[in-house]
Amino acid sequence: MPSDFKPMLAVGSGVYEIRLYILGEWRVIYVAKRADAVYVLHAFQKKTQKTRHEDIALAARRYQLIGAGNE
Repeated sequence: MPSDFKPMLAVGSGVYEIRLYILGEWRVIYVAKRADAVYVLHAFQKKTQKTRHEDIALAARRYQLIGAGNE
């Protein structure tokens, strides 16, 4: 597991957010539940303390598209 991450239960089971600090704050929301792949659901620059609802909703939609919520 990465050293600076947190589970993103609002997006789905097995979804995590990696926190990066390179020329600003960045976040990568991903799921690695599948044996064959790691899916990056969303990556964005963080500009406020709280993650925007739009970013969480986009990651959740993409999570459903890969069928991860049906396992």
